Amino acid sequence: MIGLSEADVRMCAGFPSATADAGGSGQIWTYQRTVQRGNLNVVIPTLAAGAIPTVGGSLNVNPGGYCNTQLRMVDGRVAEVAYAGDNNTPNNRDALCVSTVDACVAYARQHRQVRTGATSR
Repeated sequence: MIGLSEADVRMCAGFPSATADAGGSGQIWTYQRTVQRGNLNVVIPTLAAGAIPTVGGSLNVNPGGYCNTQLRMVDGRVAEVAYAGDNNTPNNRDALCVSTVDACVAYARQHRQVRTGATSR
């Protein structure tokens, strides 16, 4: 995504959820994404047997989360990308943020081929 213009980012990621002026460091655009996935909730019944303490509880596997993909724009182009939020999955770091970046990388590849006249086979 580094180097994409503001117009390119709007085309591949849409309009930002929020923007902030970073003074001499340009602007920061934030893309917020909330993921509500199907959860697996397992409830362990409470068991008590005489002097044995009570045992019970619950387990929540693969809960939802959220991601803020933050882009620093300097002179009208992406200069830096960072992530914030509860965006990890059990197997991958920053996994909930990947869709914004993936869409823009695909967009950039497609438009680079159009500009150079190359085609993929």
